[in-house]
Amino acid sequence: MDYNYEELGIPVEELFSPVDHNDLESEKITAPRYSYWHSVFRVFFKKKINIVILALLVVIILFAYIYPTIYPYDRFGNLMDSTSKHLSPGKAMAKFGHSLRWILGTGASGQSTFDAVWYGSRISISLAFVVAAINLTIGVLIGAVWGFSKKVDIIMVEVQNVIGNVPYELIISVLIMIFSSNFWTLVFAMTITGWLSIAAFIRTQVIIIRDREYNLASRCLGTSTTKIAMKNILPFMTSVIVTLLASVIPGYIGSEVFLAYIGMGLSDMSLGRLIFEAESAMVTPGWQFEFWSPVAISAIITVVLYVVGQNLGDASDPRTHM
Repeated sequence: MDYNYEELGIPVEELFSPVDHNDLESEKITAPRYSYWHSVFRVFFKKKINIVILALLVVIILFAYIYPTIYPYDRFGNLMDSTSKHLSPGKAMAKFGHSLRWILGTGASGQSTFDAVWYGSRISISLAFVVAAINLTIGVLIGAVWGFSKKVDIIMVEVQNVIGNVPYELIISVLIMIFSSNFWTLVFAMTITGWLSIAAFIRTQVIIIRDREYNLASRCLGTSTTKIAMKNILPFMTSVIVTLLASVIPGYIGSEVFLAYIGMGLSDMSLGRLIFEAESAMVTPGWQFEFWSPVAISAIITVVLYVVGQNLGDASDPRTHM
């Protein structure tokens, strides 16, 4: 069928014009701009519960690190005043005045339980973050190479069979008995073998994806094992690593509390040490706040850290960014 283009009122030059061919332009793909971390936070903050939990975590961190600098913890400040010991919140406020410091009563030395709890929280949280940073860094790097290199795999499997069967708490307890029970001793004890379980988990994840086509192509092109692990595999496992981090940090806080509760923890007044020293107050009428306050705070901290980490790990999965 013939068309009369003049009847359309459009010049033929506008309907048909030559197109230049450009190899560079033909390679360009029109697509919306994608930012990985922007998409992670967009998915994370889409759920209102995440905002509430994150706000609670910020409040906990502020109280743990800022409050003790404003109101320094003095364990023996009221030691000589026998009337200030083991007071309930109501009696403590009646004696010292209505202040946030006395909202949880006083302890065995007349100290503020509220001050003690947040001072202990700072120690426990700091310990968990330092141990997690060391163990995760070592575990992820070694696990990536372990899962990709068959030579390293032979050695590390034997190392895991020997060390992995020794109870983790036993190793920590022996090292604390050999050295003094201070902060850095416990960090050393919790990291000397703590990275091994993380490395074994990462190794399993790496094995799942190491033989995919793009990794085989990189190997054929002569790319080193370390570079393939760092560039091709680890970025793909961001959501797995974040989820793992969400599990280990609360776990380290729980381990510190448990070790202190059985008398093998820090000599400093961490949450575990507070629970250990207030054990007798658990069954003494009127003294229960001394025991249950650090227990409740440690439980809240671990739950909040776990929930925030798990939800951030879910948001880190690119499949949720659609």
